[in-house]
Parts: sequence; structure tokens; C-alpha cells
Amino acid sequence: MNDKQLLSAKTLGELKKAGYRSRPIKDELRENLIVRLRKKQPVFGGIFGYEDTVIPDLQRAILSRHNILLLGLRGQAKTRLARLMVDLLDEYVPIVDGSELNDDPFRPISRYARDLLAQRGDETPITWLHRSERYVEKLATPDVTVADLIGDVDPIRAATLKLPYSDERVLHFGLVPRSNRCIFVLNELPDLQARIQVALFNILEEGDVQIRGFKIRLPLDIQFVFTANPEDYTNRGSIVTPLKDRIESQILTHYPRSLEIARKITRQEARPAGEQRNRVKVPALAEDLIEQIAFEARRSEYVDPRSGVSARLSIAAYENLLSAAERRILLNGEKETTVRVADFWGVVPAITGKIELVYEGEQEGALRVAHFLIGKAIRSLFPEWFPNPETFRREPQRSPYAQIIAWFAQGNVLDLLNDIPNSEFSRQIGQVPGLREVVQQYHGDRPVWERLFLMEFLLHGLAEFSVLGKHLVENGATFSDLLSSMLSVENSGEEDEEEQPPFP
Repeated sequence: MNDKQLLSAKTLGELKKAGYRSRPIKDELRENLIVRLRKKQPVFGGIFGYEDTVIPDLQRAILSRHNILLLGLRGQAKTRLARLMVDLLDEYVPIVDGSELNDDPFRPISRYARDLLAQRGDETPITWLHRSERYVEKLATPDVTVADLIGDVDPIRAATLKLPYSDERVLHFGLVPRSNRCIFVLNELPDLQARIQVALFNILEEGDVQIRGFKIRLPLDIQFVFTANPEDYTNRGSIVTPLKDRIESQILTHYPRSLEIARKITRQEARPAGEQRNRVKVPALAEDLIEQIAFEARRSEYVDPRSGVSARLSIAAYENLLSAAERRILLNGEKETTVRVADFWGVVPAITGKIELVYEGEQEGALRVAHFLIGKAIRSLFPEWFPNPETFRREPQRSPYAQIIAWFAQGNVLDLLNDIPNSEFSRQIGQVPGLREVVQQYHGDRPVWERLFLMEFLLHGLAEFSVLGKHLVENGATFSDLLSSMLSVENSGEEDEEEQPPFP
């Protein structure tokens, strides 16, 4: 019998005739996963970087029918993994019509369903529950109570039905019992008060609940998935040991380990406007720079490693980068443009709002740390695109940058303002002799619009390697000879702190 015929069953008797086989949710997940693995079908699609680490662990936990704890820093796709488990559920399952606990008609657990089945037998009406309705998610906060999760006595129901408080029907079930036959996800588990965590012991161990001393047994059928951040263990709370002991599989998540994986995640998650995609060209190097900023932040001495640096930093930074370029063409009345290194000043708000600074970082200030991270990203990627300037320290005459350095040494200065039109930007950056030739030599196969970005990147990279001087102002950057730049800073006395080059 096909699914369409099966779904036409409206009573328990019709369900029996259809040959429907009921199974616990963990068996359901396990058997459906086995089918997918045998058919080489994708499992947990859209998750990048976990193919050889987290996803195999998660699959093993499902095959073992375990409750799961996903442990990792913020922005590591823990909740997304849990939500994707829904795809391993049957598309529809039957429940007793009117049941608030999603009662299986073959294994009812609530008083309502048992009474209805005893009264009507095979004529008991059933309805079908779609798998999208079998996912329940709760954020653990300190104000969550036992009544919220497990349940409590409902005095209004008792008064309305004229029932004594000893009657099971006066109970109001909480979120966990109502998640029977569902995937129940509890995010940020350490934020849950210890006494509330204790209330989950019996559910995990025996599958039943205890509400205010009522002698009831509800053998709940739930797949539990918990998420936690290791930072929470010290800052706000912890997972009590007996509860952690009852969660069979603890799976460690991690951040992307390569720029390629990080780029895939950002491209998938970023939501730029359609006009931005059509009007703003983004060189491959610009995408790498966005990801490298996050990599630099995760290992920076100014950023708290326990807090982590979420993938949301790269996503928000990418969106801001496109918006900075779009704003520029709107101001200049242009139709399209290419992202510039100067547009990375627009990603600073995405950085400062998503990093937690240690004491040294607080002393420097979030703005200076953000510019420092951008500079570090440029320095890290520069040797992948151009020869490392440090290899020519002893033989400067052999350096491919000799003509560029000589031009600035003659006292020439280049001012690149953030919002100048495309034509003016091309004219100004093209006046530096040797700059275009170096880019042509190493990346001559790339289109003109990308080579302009590489010319600007080359200047910033030489400044990061202390070959040129760079002075940041509020609306752009000034490039000059390194020695004259240092002397001008020394002779200028006390300057406005915001105009000082970050971490010179």
C-alpha cells in the first residue's frame, strides 16, 4: 500500500488494515538513516566542514539511538544540525485525534487516549502529524521552571471540570510531555538552573515524568538533543554531572578549518539584496579576506578565545562589504563597481559587535582591534598572491616592488579616499609606477576590474610588511615612504587618536 492510501486511514481499524507498523522515534531515525546511507543519499545537507568530523559522530549516535549533546562555541551550526534531523523522520505518523501528547494509537500514554480507545476501539479517530510538526525547540534561560518543561496542576481545569486535585485530568503538561514522539532540542543547557536539570533525570533514564507527586507513568518517546557552549561552564552555570552522564553521546563541534569551507558557508548564509549582487563585483581575494579576518580574530591575543568568533561575523561582514560598495556607487551616480580594500572599513561594525575582547583588547579599543584584524588578514594572505617582501630585505634591488618603493621614496604621496568614483580611483592608483606591472606579471590573466583590486591590495600589503607607510584617516588612507611617514608622526606631536594608524 502506498503512502497516499495509508494517509486515507481515518480510524484505528483502517490503520490496522493498512498494515501500518508503529515504531519508537529513535528506531524511526535509525532505520531511515540506514536507508539513506545505503542509497548514498545526502544526510545533513548544507553543512560544510563537518563531513569527516561532526556528521559521522552524529550518524553514529543516531544509529546507537542515543540522546545527544552538541558541545561547541557559538556559531558552529549546532542548532542547524538538530533541525536537519527532522529530515530523517517519517513524513507522517498517526496520532489519536485530539490528543495533546501526540499519542500513538497502538501505544497510548495519556488518560484521554486510553479512555477514548477503551470506549471506541477500532473506531477511534486518528489524524496524521507531519514531520515538520515533530520538532520542538526551547532556549534554556534561568527563568525556565519545572512547570514550563514538565507540567503542573491546573486549578482552573480542576474547577471547570469539577475534579479533585488527585485526578490525573487536572494536570497541565509542560513542553517535554507535549513533545512526545518528537525531536526535542534544548539550547544552551548550562543556562538551565540545576534543580530544573534534575527534573530531566527520570525522563532521560526511564522515559516517564513526575509532577507534584502524582503516581502517573508516561513512557515518553522523545529524541533529546541538547546544545551547550563550553564558555557557559564558567560564566553562567554548568551541566550537572548526573544529567550529563545520562546523555549518551557528546559531540564536539568546531569552526571551519579552511578558507574554502568558510567561503561556502558565507555564500550560503549571506542574504544580500538582488541589486547588490548585480551591481557589485566581488573578487575572490576579497572573499578570502572576509574569512581571514575571522581566522585572525580566533587566534588574536586581543580576543577572548573562550567566547569564540561566530561564523556570523563573516556573514555580516560580507553583507556590509557589499553595502559599502553599493553606497559608494549611489553617491557617485554610477551603475556598477568592484569591491575595494577601502570598502573593508565598512565591515568594522560587523567585527566590533561579534568579538569579546580580553583586558588588553579593551585597553586598545574595539575600533583599533578591528582595524588590526583587517591588517593581519591582509598580511596573512599577501604571500599567497605576491612574493613576500621580507625575502628581498638584503637585496632590495631584486625586489619586484623596487620601482614602487622608489617612487614613494622620492617624496610622492598617494591619497585614496573611500568614496571616490571609479574613474578617479583608477586614475589615482594608476599613477604609481610599477604597480600595474607587478599585478600584470603575477595575475595578468585576471580581468581588469579584479586587477584594480589587486593593485590596491598590493599597496596595503606592502604597508603591512613595513615597506611603505600608511596613515589612516576617517575617510580613507594615505600611502607614503615609510621613513617620512614615521618622521611625520614623530614631528606632529599629539594627534587625534582616531587618525593614528592602528598598531603602527
